[in-house]
Amino acid sequence: MLNGSMIPRTVRRMFDARSEPREPASQAVLLELRGRKHEVRLVNLSTSGAMIDFDSMPHIGEEVALHLGDRSPVAGQICWVRDGQIGVTFAAAME
Repeated sequence: MLNGSMIPRTVRRMFDARSEPREPASQAVLLELRGRKHEVRLVNLSTSGAMIDFDSMPHIGEEVALHLGDRSPVAGQICWVRDGQIGVTFAAAME
């Protein structure tokens, strides 16, 4: 289901409206999309989402699971796609 937070990223943000801090990261993680696991690079992470380097072009609104080390997979949706990167919004906030 699409909502207002899922938009094509054709223009860079003029300001950052997100309230939670994002932690920079540069680690390999697994992204599960369409039943396949892809090794991707995590760019940053917050309790509500992540930015990921990903060469493929998923569709906004597609469901994914992010495998972060020894944690259980985190369910989410693609919320933006731009220049080899994607944004994932988590279905529930991470602890």
